[in-house]
Amino acid sequence: MSFCSFFGGEVFQNHFEPGVYVCAKCGHELFSSRSKYAHSSPWPAFTETIHADSVAKRPERNSPEALKVSCGKCGNGLGHEFLNDGPKPGKSRF
Repeated sequence: MSFCSFFGGEVFQNHFEPGVYVCAKCGHELFSSRSKYAHSSPWPAFTETIHADSVAKRPERNSPEALKVSCGKCGNGLGHEFLNDGPKPGKSRF
């Protein structure tokens, strides 16, 4: 899954250099490296978006604990937000 400018998907699971992750399709700012954290999933994990309009969310069919996430500017598919699956209770994981 390559949804950010750090092209390569799981290659950046353990990439923690300062920066901003952007949509691979339109360059819209999505996540700050400050919200990135280590997680067991093979993709980068974030606790929050960089701007309120960075992403659009919609319910995932048959999965109340997840939301489909797309770029807030161009609609490019980014994956999911997993509710209450972040590093602290009540935090979500993008």
